[in-house]
Amino acid sequence: MVDDNELSKLRDAAVPAPGESAKARAFEAALRAYDQENISAVTQGSVGGLRLTERAQKLWSEIMQKKLIATPALAGLVALPIAGYATFHLLREQPAKFGGDEKITETLADKPATLKPLAKQAPGDLTVNEPTVANPQEKDKKADADVESRDATEVLVAPTAPPKAESTVAGIAQQNAAGGKGVVMRLAPPPPSGEFALDGTTSAPRSSRVAPMAESKLMAPQPTPAPADQVAPQEENRNRVQDFKTNPVHAALEDPVSTFSIDVDTASYSFVRRSLKEGSVPQADTVRIEEMINYFPYDWKGPESASTPFNSTVSVMPTPWNGHTKLMHVAIKGFDIKPTEQPKANLVFLIDVSGSMDEPDKLPLLKSAFRLLVSKLKADDTISIVTYAGEAGTVLEPTKASEKDKILNAIDNLTPGGSTAGEAGIKEAYRLAQKSFVKDGVNRVMLATDGDFNVGQSDDDDLKRLIEQERKSGVFLSVFGFGHDNLNDQMMQTIAQNGNGTAAYIDTLAEAEKVLVEDASSTLFPIAKDVKIQVEFNPNKVSEYRLIGYETRALNREDFNNDRVDAGDIGSGHSVTAIYEITPKGSGGEQIDPLRYGQATVNNGGVANADEYAFVKIRYKLPNEDVSKLITTPVTSANEVTSFDQASTDQRFSVAVAAFGQKLRDEDATAKFGYDKIMEIATAARGADPFGYRSEFLSLVRLASALGGNR
Repeated sequence: MVDDNELSKLRDAAVPAPGESAKARAFEAALRAYDQENISAVTQGSVGGLRLTERAQKLWSEIMQKKLIATPALAGLVALPIAGYATFHLLREQPAKFGGDEKITETLADKPATLKPLAKQAPGDLTVNEPTVANPQEKDKKADADVESRDATEVLVAPTAPPKAESTVAGIAQQNAAGGKGVVMRLAPPPPSGEFALDGTTSAPRSSRVAPMAESKLMAPQPTPAPADQVAPQEENRNRVQDFKTNPVHAALEDPVSTFSIDVDTASYSFVRRSLKEGSVPQADTVRIEEMINYFPYDWKGPESASTPFNSTVSVMPTPWNGHTKLMHVAIKGFDIKPTEQPKANLVFLIDVSGSMDEPDKLPLLKSAFRLLVSKLKADDTISIVTYAGEAGTVLEPTKASEKDKILNAIDNLTPGGSTAGEAGIKEAYRLAQKSFVKDGVNRVMLATDGDFNVGQSDDDDLKRLIEQERKSGVFLSVFGFGHDNLNDQMMQTIAQNGNGTAAYIDTLAEAEKVLVEDASSTLFPIAKDVKIQVEFNPNKVSEYRLIGYETRALNREDFNNDRVDAGDIGSGHSVTAIYEITPKGSGGEQIDPLRYGQATVNNGGVANADEYAFVKIRYKLPNEDVSKLITTPVTSANEVTSFDQASTDQRFSVAVAAFGQKLRDEDATAKFGYDKIMEIATAARGADPFGYRSEFLSLVRLASALGGNR
């Protein structure tokens, strides 16, 4: 029992003066009481009454308490008129918010968000019909509130899962009728005045209830920052390109032979151009130097007749970027078939119409490109159209090009949608090509895609085996890439290189015209297939060498004489260029230490053909033959020019392009060779340039320099 004297002492004791913290807590409690008892749903001076959501909740609660609705299905039907009623009164009571200049606070309906636990709910928040969540763990996950979003006025916080919805009470009613998570609406009280005015010199103590009011969030809608665990993902590069390492320097004494497949593809140059014009330095592995060099037409000396499908010209000249080395320039020119002699063409357009092609630079550009090609064909040529999305289908059976309207209508009616069953499309296209096969003519599948195969065989190796099998039928393959945000360049290179075909990347209608109209002969009409080059360097004259480009076309030494090994193809009028950088013996530019024990001698006391720099061999097959033929060219001092300026205009321009490609790849050889030097060489060697390709190249060099690409 408590002593009466002790109670007396407590009764008579003086009450201590309140501290600052006590005042702040009292102020907080007063605001809470004010929120709960006195705040009206409308601004001062407006007609009183229940808040709009309170009306909806009251009506809904009365219906549910009287059990007028027995099933959730009927609840959903009743929710709609309630939503309409609420929206009608909202428009009547608050016309200024919908018809005036004031904007409604942005909702988070499109953004994933969660809700704050009701136990921590601040006074002034109103919960609308929050049902019980069956799974406690799920409820805990949904209970984490986005605090910043709840500080704004009349913000509707949507659940994580449902689709977009308008920020109206109709959305609330529909959600509650479906049994979804309740929606919290926060109505902030008016700011205090007098002693606690927020805009005066005397301010209220900073507290969790007052602080949001000082941010002027009632004056205008504010953007809601994303929660820390919901940071917007960075845009990722979804293009697939093949990784490869730059060709190394080889010692001629140890490894004198270089073997590779010819390449007439041009896709890399177009891709590099697009990257630079969009303001970014291209990814190194998208830069295949041989494709950049071979993008341009050159006036190399061609063969006299079709019996020898091409002619090779080899020159040796000083290297612009290294005074200790020289360049060995190998130029090949294919026989140019006259239009009157062009064989009959049997073409199958294999067109990707999957959902990934639904971009302006994909299917719409593709359709325009193929319309250009149709106009180029002769009347007795044959065209078929196969499309593939979720499955492959034949849009147009083999049709004469003379029925142009029928073909163009089939192209115009193509629409995107679905997944990408590329394997099925390839098989169907080859079937149609074989169905209308033209003996001694051109039989070719023309695949147009962004390369995003995801149904059936989609692995590059599987597709390679499929194409290798199909090419035995005598049908060639061309691949045309479109788009840049999901381009599977690696897959397209794989099937083009193994399908006796070529690959091009079309980023503009002008590029489509170049590939399918201006270069139609070289694109469509092959004059040689499985073309390989092998160069043997003389260690007596050459200490070291490296091949510029062709990394993805390298072959084993023994592959050169194996006719079963596939290689590149040359079309009518094609020009092909390969450049080696060589280090003459004794020049002082060697990068590899010499062997300790020196060079072994031969029985005759010397080296055969000691005056030659190298020996170039080219092996090829005619389009309808399976046995290869051989062309050889020795390279001697007779092939050499004493200064770089003495080289031809085309040779110097191709060297400028080779230097540019190396610069973009940040290769050691051109590390100290600036873009200004490349511009100087290319400008002096621009020549006639009837189509403006070389002028465009100069603009790309300027762009790369401005972007600081691998200075």
